[in-house]
Amino acid sequence: MNYKLIIFDFDGTLADSFPYFLRTINTLAETYNFPKINLEDVDRLRGLDARQMMKRAKLPAWKIPLIARSFIQLMARDIAQIQLFDGIAELLKKLANQGVKLAIVSSNSEENIRRVLGPENASLITYYGCGTSLFSKRHKFRRAMTRNRVKPQETLCVGDEVRDIEAAQEAAVDFGAVAWGYTRPDVLEAYPGIALFYTPDDIVKSVLGD
Repeated sequence: MNYKLIIFDFDGTLADSFPYFLRTINTLAETYNFPKINLEDVDRLRGLDARQMMKRAKLPAWKIPLIARSFIQLMARDIAQIQLFDGIAELLKKLANQGVKLAIVSSNSEENIRRVLGPENASLITYYGCGTSLFSKRHKFRRAMTRNRVKPQETLCVGDEVRDIEAAQEAAVDFGAVAWGYTRPDVLEAYPGIALFYTPDDIVKSVLGD
């Protein structure tokens, strides 16, 4: 199917930030008093959704925005350590050159995202819905569609987490999951009706029909 708007998640979808997350999460655990992650458990943790991870860490909901903001601040300090996945820059250019509108919806900051993308790639994005929020991503999805004047059936969301799938379903838009992100592919495959992309070229084929 051809789509007019693609809404991307950022961390784990466009940017390879999971290694940085693993390097910093235990520093945040000390600051906010939640159990440290045993790096031997990483593969198992990648099988958990956000609610399951919160339960495991015994985190009250009110702490999540504080931890997220601290992580974003640490990333801003160390932004040179964050790179785009191979093929992402080419993906964005191919889609934009064919007239597909591109948006990014992320809990990360717009400044961090723009710095990782670089000026040329950042200029291809028509809408940034960024920052931590008490509301579901679906509100930002709908805003991205409104700004770009497209309908839900003309929109594809691309992400790497279960919460992204749920938000897309709430916004009544199609969803495609990337196999290279934070969540294990087998977990994402369990959700019916979503596409699973193993390479950026898979996204191009799905969107443009090449």
